[in-house]
Amino acid sequence: MKKDLISITDFSKEEYLKIMKLAAEFEANPNQELLKGKVIATLFFEPSTRTRLSFETAISRLGGRIIGFADPDSSSATKGETLHDTIKMVSNYADLIVMRHPLEGAARYAAEVSPVPVINAGDGSNQHPSQTLLDMYSILKTQGTLDNLNIFMVGDLKYGRTVHSLLMAMSEFENPVFNFIAPTVLEMPEEYKIFLREKGIKYYEHKEFTAIVNAADIIYMTRVQKERFSDPIEYEQVKNVYILRNDMLDNTKPTVKVLHPLPRVNEIHTDVDSNEKAYYFEQARNGVYTREAIISHIMNLK
Repeated sequence: MKKDLISITDFSKEEYLKIMKLAAEFEANPNQELLKGKVIATLFFEPSTRTRLSFETAISRLGGRIIGFADPDSSSATKGETLHDTIKMVSNYADLIVMRHPLEGAARYAAEVSPVPVINAGDGSNQHPSQTLLDMYSILKTQGTLDNLNIFMVGDLKYGRTVHSLLMAMSEFENPVFNFIAPTVLEMPEEYKIFLREKGIKYYEHKEFTAIVNAADIIYMTRVQKERFSDPIEYEQVKNVYILRNDMLDNTKPTVKVLHPLPRVNEIHTDVDSNEKAYYFEQARNGVYTREAIISHIMNLK
């Protein structure tokens, strides 16, 4: 039976821990010919730099071949081909499909249509499970645990698929506390707050975080996503609400780390980059090892 990764909840806590273990193995030895003779399709119907390149690097380091597209304008979607037909056709050529799509639910639909495994590389503002697993690996590496952590999520919590997936995954571990910092129009959607309440997990909502940031173990900054706004005026009103500056980290915990799924615009000032508490570029590098682990797990290579 094929295994897909569409939502972070498709994996169990035990599988999260297995991915963490495999990622550490790949970090120690990234070049392994586990995909020799295999073809992987990367279908990006939406722009991507880190996710696409880290998946393609992971595939290359595992010895696989890559087909696909980084721009839907170069695919038959421009001629009116349906997603159903694209997936059916590509699954004839590939052993695994990695897909990013702007529509929520597109990845789940692709998995239902495809006879080969599908990995969701982001579907609209819904889920981004491979990002979550690399985020968890980054947290585990820097904190030494996934339990008892105070996680600050800052910025676009409404459309930010990375925070939705991370919240759901971290809720499987012991005693997490979430602090949500967002303007009213970008608050964490009610469905995720209900999810936490039903699990008895503490969360707090704030409009400002300078005064409380010293309690954080992880500061997860997010970009206000211009492409998700139908009203440009509304975007302009919130785009610069939260900017993390170097001096704001002066009295934070010595072990705190600043994460960001990237790309950033101006929500983390460049003066933070040289701070040892900044971890977002290392986090991006962890994406290669984690995606090697995900592919190996889904294809039962390890």
